[in-house]
Amino acid sequence: MNNCVVEVENLVKRYDKVEALRGVSFDVREGEVFGLLGPNGAGKTSTVEILEGLRTPDGGRVAVCGLDPERSGPRFKQEIGAVLQSTALPEKLRVIEALRLFASFYTRRRDPNELLKRFGLEEKRTAFYMHLSGGQKQRLALALALVNEPRVLFLDEPTAGLDPQVRREMYDIIEELKREGKTILLTTHYIEEAERLCDRVAVIDQGKLIALGTPRELKQRSA
Repeated sequence: MNNCVVEVENLVKRYDKVEALRGVSFDVREGEVFGLLGPNGAGKTSTVEILEGLRTPDGGRVAVCGLDPERSGPRFKQEIGAVLQSTALPEKLRVIEALRLFASFYTRRRDPNELLKRFGLEEKRTAFYMHLSGGQKQRLALALALVNEPRVLFLDEPTAGLDPQVRREMYDIIEELKREGKTILLTTHYIEEAERLCDRVAVIDQGKLIALGTPRELKQRSA
């Protein structure tokens, strides 16, 4: 648990004149679920997209699994899995085809049939993506993110827009991954979600980190 898998030091990101991140620093230890908590527009997604190698920082330093997300190329992609805020797949791509396609991108991969069973998608094996419910699409997105046995899993607001029942299903899946020792960084603006799922939480507001600690510590500090 003391081994840092994600390191963020004085991270800065600007969009024209808007400073979305203003010197954010934190680390994520191996085997923990770490939450970025804050309102919409706080800078959570910008942070995660930089860690995933999708955006270029304007200042500071980040490392994931000891690698620079921007410069490590294909080697870096083998180490991470990600569920973005919205997953868009071709409407007539079948579930099993999607899993096989994503598996082909990696040197280390899990059996697609095993993932179908794991995420309760066996009955939807040959269904088109367009015919899946919102919860099934989110479970497929998680299965795709885990197809390469990633060392770190990024979940950007994984329950946003889901109804309460599906949200509870997602909680159960994340808690199961947590028990397996998977390192997870998730973003959320739900306080109760962070309290239930996360070992530690960083609170971000207007691009600055304003609090860091376990959910219990943060509750005690804020009375």
